[in-house]
Amino acid sequence: MRKTLLYVLISTFMFSSMEIALKSVQGVFSPIQLNLIRFFIGGLVLLPIAIKHNHDNDQQFTKKDFLVFALTGFLCVIVSMTLYQLAIEHDEAATVAVLFSCNPVFALLFAFIILRERIGRLNLISMLLSIVGLLVIVNPTKLTNPLGISLAVGSAVTFGLYSIVSRWSSVVSGFDGLTMTCYTFIAGSIELFGLTLISKIPFVSNGLKAASFTRPFADIPVLQNVSPHYFWILLFICVCVTGGGFAFYFLAMDRGGVSMASLVFFIKPGLAPILALLILHETLSINTIIGIIIILISSVITFMGNQTKTNRSEMKDAIE
Repeated sequence: MRKTLLYVLISTFMFSSMEIALKSVQGVFSPIQLNLIRFFIGGLVLLPIAIKHNHDNDQQFTKKDFLVFALTGFLCVIVSMTLYQLAIEHDEAATVAVLFSCNPVFALLFAFIILRERIGRLNLISMLLSIVGLLVIVNPTKLTNPLGISLAVGSAVTFGLYSIVSRWSSVVSGFDGLTMTCYTFIAGSIELFGLTLISKIPFVSNGLKAASFTRPFADIPVLQNVSPHYFWILLFICVCVTGGGFAFYFLAMDRGGVSMASLVFFIKPGLAPILALLILHETLSINTIIGIIIILISSVITFMGNQTKTNRSEMKDAIE
């Protein structure tokens, strides 16, 4: 149990410091470039564990598996994480961290729509509370940064969709969560590298530079500013936050189950703003603080719902 809690704490700290670490290199690396670097290296960090899982379970790749990884890589790395990276460029780290932490709410909705999973009473209450918390933080009557908020919410929505597609793919292919995540990162990085090369074609680059919103996608650098001067922060972002964070998350899941591992994302909305306050000296508005409290209450309710569901499943298995 102690080791499981240690894995949860390490993963929680890694994920909660993600926005702060990415914000600290804003202006040094292109947001798309940083996305490419961190998910490719993060995937390589997870690769030895994934290969071991494949070997232990005697799993072989099929053409369908490569298509699945291409799909999940596209949804996660190219769509969701690109929106997430751009959100950090346009908004405060604490706000992005809290809004992105609501992705399980959208995952519940997509699970209901795509997988026809029933939404339990506690999960429904949690979902409604999370939406209220989001609205309190966003404060639609006084929007000061609609672009940053839209990007963060868009990232949370698409990550929720990726989570459900990944879960469905895991069931179909037989790969566990860590293996799916590893190959998703690598596949998404390869796809993003392909788009990076396309962005360097003169007529494509000139067309993207014409509009301010598409400018970050024009002539995307790959190795610019990747130097010994930024070695430690890149090491932290790529190896610790991206690779290590997910590795410890899945280790916690293997030892303590889904409910225990889910504590990571339930603590993050409270811890990430505190770290942003201490390290980046970001200020938290009253609306943001109230919204965080509501979302934390929602997280506790979700955890209780998942725990109840797990206990019922274990009792059912014991009876059978």
